[in-house]
Amino acid sequence: MTDQALREPTLLILTAIADAPRHGYAIAQEVEKISEGRTKMRTGTLYGALERLLEQELIAVHEEEVVDGRRRRSYALAPRGRETLAAEAARLARTAQEATRRLGLGRSAASLGTALRVRRTAVGT
Repeated sequence: MTDQALREPTLLILTAIADAPRHGYAIAQEVEKISEGRTKMRTGTLYGALERLLEQELIAVHEEEVVDGRRRRSYALAPRGRETLAAEAARLARTAQEATRRLGLGRSAASLGTALRVRRTAVGT
């Protein structure tokens, strides 16, 4: 685990497999869903990141099979990855809570996010 903030692609990948093991294509779909379409991972980028996360022992190969002559792996969070993701989620929550407090909004970060999405949609950004 590190004291540095996770880069967004790493955060999104770890989040994508936090609740269930997934293969690469499913991870890419989850990343796009979690990021509300902001992040679309290209195949090379995704598999490079997965290899890096395997080396860092943040994820593990859950299952490996051959489908139509091609190797297909599913990935799951390793214990170290679960700890890292939990620490990052707590850090982000503290930061969001402080930002909300300083803005004087008096509501949760979740409702703030909803309000901002509604505003962006109304403004057309």
